[in-house]
Amino acid sequence: MGVPGGVLIVDDTGFLKKGTKSAGVQRQHSGTAGRIENCQIGTFLAYASDRGHALIDRELYLPEPWIADRDRARAAGIPDEIEFETKPRHAMAMLARAFEAGVPFAWITADEAYGQVKYLRAWLEECGAAHVLATKVNDTLITIDGGEHRADELITALPQRSWRRLSVGAGAHGPREYDWARTPIRIAWQPGHGHWLLARRSISDPTEIAYYVCYGPRRSTLLDPAWIAGSRWRIEECFQQAKNEAGLDHYQVRSWRAWYAHMTLSMLAHAWLAVTRSLAIKGESVSRNQT
Repeated sequence: MGVPGGVLIVDDTGFLKKGTKSAGVQRQHSGTAGRIENCQIGTFLAYASDRGHALIDRELYLPEPWIADRDRARAAGIPDEIEFETKPRHAMAMLARAFEAGVPFAWITADEAYGQVKYLRAWLEECGAAHVLATKVNDTLITIDGGEHRADELITALPQRSWRRLSVGAGAHGPREYDWARTPIRIAWQPGHGHWLLARRSISDPTEIAYYVCYGPRRSTLLDPAWIAGSRWRIEECFQQAKNEAGLDHYQVRSWRAWYAHMTLSMLAHAWLAVTRSLAIKGESVSRNQT
């Protein structure tokens, strides 16, 4: 599925659990449940292209109380050298591995839990990685004149002619159309690159606006980051498919090592299904050499 125009997508998902002995389990917010639940949280990296999408890396989130209680951590098989890491730090570790492995990609995207983290954005720019990261409405951004302004203030100041209606792919009920606009923000230190604040406005409810901090080639058009922002849903589809078809959330293991083993095997099974599905669409099949 690898192509030069591929997209790397970061997100996390919850695994509901009972008891207190599974590595990393505690009462915490689960996007899966939409509320605070007793669960484990895994941070994942997905790869998406026009050939399909699949999960390619994973990290188990270990809350600070787990790292502080070494006896409890050892009982769950967590190595002593493991330290507390935030989910954005997990994202950086997984992306660094993808860079080192030579995974072909053009852009990176993630939701605002990651996009609002400024050290992650700075690190991606240092790596020269183009990205479209969702951020919060009150994120303070540096503009090209050196001033600081909230995201919503910058977008509100744009004239109506700045907005364009674009489709970012097919949805369950037809084209996923929104109104989009962008404005340049701080000057990029890499020649030929730029920073923008991108906004996505609902057609049915113009007060519903999502914001994205973007960095990429200066030649990119409005459609480029809009399309990348619209591709983030593909990791959600990965989670749904991997859980329904490859047992990603069907496990009884408790230890740290066993969690990684189960996730790896489930991800491999899901990737296999993704590849065979992609080939089937093209009327091809997996050859013995491809296995």
